[in-house]
Amino acid sequence: MTDLGLMTYFLGMEVNQNEQSIFISQKAFASKVLSKFCMTNCKPASTPVALGEKLSSNGNEDRVDEKNYRSLVGCLLYLTATRLDIIHAVGLLSRFMHCYTIAHFKAAKRVLRYVKGTLTCGMKFERAEELKG
Repeated sequence: MTDLGLMTYFLGMEVNQNEQSIFISQKAFASKVLSKFCMTNCKPASTPVALGEKLSSNGNEDRVDEKNYRSLVGCLLYLTATRLDIIHAVGLLSRFMHCYTIAHFKAAKRVLRYVKGTLTCGMKFERAEELKG
């Protein structure tokens, strides 16, 4: 066994540690996802879901490529490991893996636009002297 020092990167997650806290983010992975779906130069969205947007499974719209939609939702699901702010939107999108349309794909791309504007977000764990309930 070899001591490699403080962990800085693990399974696509950047880890920044100091005496008082640990910050985990997925900026590099999110950037790769944006690049994969040609969204690196997109305009950021202020929220992951549009206000009042309703997705349903009985739409008459054209379907999109199954591989692209599933790949996009899968990437977004992996991002939820450190991005609690997109869990609701990604959970909603994952309900339509069997009956997705262009509207679902546009909603997924809106989540990507939100991620573009919040690339540096992550989870911070701070040191505490005692547990608080």
